[in-house]
Amino acid sequence: MESDDGRTGEMGNVDGGEGGVGMEMQGVLFRWGEMGVKVAFRSSDFPRHVIILGGLTDGLLPTGYTARLASSLAAIHWSLVQTQVSSSYFGYGAASLEQDAAEIDDLIAYIIKRYQGSDVVLVGHSTGCQDIVAYLRSPTSSHHSAVKAAILQAPTSDRECMEQQAREGGKETQAALEEMKWAAQAMIADGRGAEMMPRSADPLAPITAYRFHSLACTGGDDDIFSSDFTDDELREKLGHMAAWPCMVILSGEDQYVPKHIDKEMLLQRLCAAMGGASSALIGGADHSLSNKLEEAVPTITAFIKRL
Repeated sequence: MESDDGRTGEMGNVDGGEGGVGMEMQGVLFRWGEMGVKVAFRSSDFPRHVIILGGLTDGLLPTGYTARLASSLAAIHWSLVQTQVSSSYFGYGAASLEQDAAEIDDLIAYIIKRYQGSDVVLVGHSTGCQDIVAYLRSPTSSHHSAVKAAILQAPTSDRECMEQQAREGGKETQAALEEMKWAAQAMIADGRGAEMMPRSADPLAPITAYRFHSLACTGGDDDIFSSDFTDDELREKLGHMAAWPCMVILSGEDQYVPKHIDKEMLLQRLCAAMGGASSALIGGADHSLSNKLEEAVPTITAFIKRL
């Protein structure tokens, strides 16, 4: 796919943190977790924490609004935590939502113990929204009670995005995508889901058959927000979110949502599937809200302030 910095051939909703060049922040960088090198950055020193989770290829400073959000949250006595997990940057191809969910639980546990953390709000950007949905559904997570709310910013369908890009690329591109879908399904059926796909499956990062299928195929684990699901299918995927106060934020000009999709209708359907979540459609905004920072940050902060 093509992002705002001109990269092509990338997987799913990849935006490279546009709007964040030159961003600087002050706070505490810390390591957490027992497996691998996981780091997080904490702004402010309040016991209530907002954890922001980025999308594919993101890590620290995942969005252009991250620094502004930290300042805005500090004014209402919340700390912001941004983190690097195993799937960050180019690690997404060998990761899964299940793995992300386990690491989110470990991070919350660390915050509670190290910083005497109390309330936690999860903010997801792009694929980070899938992480939140998976985490709050996971039966093995031990710290759901600490989560007081969730905000899904740009919950979009990687599958629909990839299909649209393939259509724009012509018949050869469409055929190549279908061939890769078939190859992934065949490898999974053969017990080789953890093995890597051919390099052409994702020119940006090595990717397993499982993760390719998860992102690209109907019903994959990452296929949560697609507009062609029925209302019942959306409720099956998102109904558990009704247990928490939630907000869904869509961008009016999200470059990774096919133009034929009615964003306002999709927003209404997602919120209904989540049991009546709050909603915001920011007109003219791109995927990461980089061109609408003055609307994005107050929208997120106001929801959290009401908790």
